[in-house]
Amino acid sequence: MSDPSLMFDHVFEGFGVALAVRPVALDWAGAEPPGGFPPERPARLSEVLPVAGRSRADNALELQRVQQARAALAAYEAELVLGLAAQSPEEPDRPDRPWAEGSGRSPVPGASEFFVAELAAVLNCPPGAAGRLAEEAFTLRAHLPAVWAALADGELDSGRARVFTDVLGPVRAEVAGPVAATLLPTATELSPGRLRAALTRAVLAADAEFAEQRRAAAEKRADVRTYPTEPGMAALVADLPAPVAAACWSTLDELARMRRQDGDDRPIGQLRTLTMADLILRPWDTTRPPVTATLDVLAPLPSLRPPMPGDTLQAQAPGEVNGQPITAAHLRELLTQLDAVCPGGLQAPTGGTLQISVTDADGVLLATTTRPELERLGRRGCPDHPDDPGQPGATCDCPLLRAPAAVDRYRPSPAQERFTRTRDRTCRHPGCGRPAARADLDHCLAYADGGPTDCANLCCLCRWHHRLKTFAPGWRFVLTAHGVLRVTTPSGITRTTRPPGMHGSLTDLPALPAPPGPPAWARAAVDALPPPADPPPL
Repeated sequence: MSDPSLMFDHVFEGFGVALAVRPVALDWAGAEPPGGFPPERPARLSEVLPVAGRSRADNALELQRVQQARAALAAYEAELVLGLAAQSPEEPDRPDRPWAEGSGRSPVPGASEFFVAELAAVLNCPPGAAGRLAEEAFTLRAHLPAVWAALADGELDSGRARVFTDVLGPVRAEVAGPVAATLLPTATELSPGRLRAALTRAVLAADAEFAEQRRAAAEKRADVRTYPTEPGMAALVADLPAPVAAACWSTLDELARMRRQDGDDRPIGQLRTLTMADLILRPWDTTRPPVTATLDVLAPLPSLRPPMPGDTLQAQAPGEVNGQPITAAHLRELLTQLDAVCPGGLQAPTGGTLQISVTDADGVLLATTTRPELERLGRRGCPDHPDDPGQPGATCDCPLLRAPAAVDRYRPSPAQERFTRTRDRTCRHPGCGRPAARADLDHCLAYADGGPTDCANLCCLCRWHHRLKTFAPGWRFVLTAHGVLRVTTPSGITRTTRPPGMHGSLTDLPALPAPPGPPAWARAAVDALPPPADPPPL
């Protein structure tokens, strides 16, 4: 046991901390590592509480304490999430724009629909993860207080607490409470899988309609997703009703085994995946209209050719165009390189399009063009400085290909839209990955406030994050000329996103402007509220 004389107890406002100290045998001579703790960083826990000086039993006991502390922190985190939600109240409706209605709903009732976006920025995680965390926090505190208490006391680990929220979250409170009370005492004796099964059985026994309601809700949320696995590989996942999924798998398996019988000796799993790709990309039902997939391939030209004798690493690194808009000489060189990559010239596929994007050494997008446009510019050269007939091949350095010029109107030009979507590729809000093809082209500095319709002031935002930027008070968006976006939340957390493919160290981030005041519609709503009758109690 710890020496009582070494026990310290201090309570801070709103949170209690107890510290127990006991002597620990160290492997080194002295009270700190040889040479002392590095001054440039804080001491690590393994340096303050060295593991090497502990016995096997002590290490096992300390691991159990870490699990208890992690559970208590998870409960505390839920309180903090709900506290931040309470400080982000729901905004009044704004029906003055067609797309202002039908907004998203916060997983915490009464909180702003944009609260999840702020939480994601604070935690530097995707909005989906932030939404699940907020939903779990509300479920624990509002519907499963006994589970939250066991988590806060370190009696239930965070993994099993998540099983409770997953299964009982959608269940009515009058069912969830008794089920949780029944299984909570023995929850730590069950594996997470067995606990999930036991909770599901108990809910089904208490509410016969629950299973059908969950199934119908899951069917409405069904989607197809893709995510990377190994280098060069990705998984395609579809949510389907169980009978449909079983039928699809059986069909794929049967067709794959037919290929095996025809002499294809590749692994059966690989044959199933190839068969599924054939059914999707080359359907046997020719009565359906054909569709064309769109792929965005970014390949630096110097890296496309095979390595040559004497090449250095730099020879295979991404190329540059002098960091400037491409000139007539570079146009001709680019066309020559494209023709060398594909005999007969790099051309668009049948029924598709080919777009060429030019970046500098830092991956900053300089211009977008098409093969015919590139050929026309290469033939024409600079109209002010044509080639000297006496000096074949002589060219000027005047740029011919650059980012689209600004336009004096609200709607961007087609060239600006092509350039901005190519540069951004996805919604630019931190943590969002919705494709740029389904995003809005938004003025970072509002057009009504003097923001120009220029690629340096345009970025791709999905409809939800576009609404956040337009309507949520306290948010700040700053875009640089290179397309680097800084987003600051109402709580003062700033996140920076770069266009995909950009690398290197760019230092063109300007100072953040002062936080904007509430919009006129918000001020009017506040002014319309009656004054409080009495001051709040202390």
